[in-house]
Amino acid sequence: MTKINDMLEQLNREILPVDENSAKLARQRWMTVAKPLFSLGKLEDAVVRMAAIRRTPRYRLDKKGLIIMCADNGVVAEGVTQTGQEVTAIVADNFTKRAASTSIMAERAGVDLFPIDIGMAADVPSVTVPEQKVAYGTKNMAREPAMTKEQVRQAIQIGIDAACRLKEQGYDILATGEMGIGNTTTSSAVAAVLLQKPVCAVTGKGAGLTSAGLEKKVAVIERAIEKHCPDPADVPDVLAKVGGLDIAGLAGVFLGGALCQLPVVVDGFISSVAALCAVRMVSAVQGYLMPSHVSGEPAGQMVLDALSLSPLLTCNMCLGEGSGAVAVLPLLEMALAVYQEMSTFGQTGIGQYEVLD
Repeated sequence: MTKINDMLEQLNREILPVDENSAKLARQRWMTVAKPLFSLGKLEDAVVRMAAIRRTPRYRLDKKGLIIMCADNGVVAEGVTQTGQEVTAIVADNFTKRAASTSIMAERAGVDLFPIDIGMAADVPSVTVPEQKVAYGTKNMAREPAMTKEQVRQAIQIGIDAACRLKEQGYDILATGEMGIGNTTTSSAVAAVLLQKPVCAVTGKGAGLTSAGLEKKVAVIERAIEKHCPDPADVPDVLAKVGGLDIAGLAGVFLGGALCQLPVVVDGFISSVAALCAVRMVSAVQGYLMPSHVSGEPAGQMVLDALSLSPLLTCNMCLGEGSGAVAVLPLLEMALAVYQEMSTFGQTGIGQYEVLD
């Protein structure tokens, strides 16, 4: 038995289902809040979901962290992107300088950023920690498997460790993001295999390809899948053959969040594909996922459907980097404030609303 199978067997034993009793108590609390019943819609559901995750109907979201997995992809050599790999390192460095869109958004939302160089083609002094770096980019999946299963295991473990470390530091909720030129190509490949959909149905233009560029991207993914025959029932095999280190690392974050009983917010397409990988490896992870937005990539809604998640935002965002996950956090805090601080029907003297047929 391989090491990664040992890891997954252990995680399947240790990750517990969310607490439905806490969810029940949270629903009961919402029924007493002096406002029209169910009037905050999905936000009420989100508060209930987080109660189940935290195993208590009374919890806080004081410390919020965004983990951004940064990695490069060898498939860029096939001309499937508009820019080169050097952009990954530039943006990763910008995360530490308040010079990226997400860093500015995170500052406004009170979210701490934790970029991790899990596999960039170059070291970035402000980000790179040797112990957290699996490789200097993946191989070109059009010609050979992107990585080994051992590298997949390492990346997953780095993600798990990052989530558990932030839990120990007192963080109440985690958001997920990524940075890596070429990662809509790898994510589309993984999505095509796991969803058993045609490559053309799940692949989009990413960060601005032409129609001809999209055709080339689809052809490259089709060739990689045909060449390596990834097994849809074996997620580590899929990741090793056509995935990316950022996807594997984020899958680890989702696994780690579930292990530590923290809600983890799914960002856009790449993040949601990583979440799908985590759920396919350990089904109990599904209960720990919090939705944010729906990506404009063709498979964005498909993956959310596969995860049984409904987006809280529909802003036509396609930036990645955790931007959608960060954007939804203030909404979650607002909903939690109403849930915790608003007077009850009894306290206000307003007659209790009833659920009518």
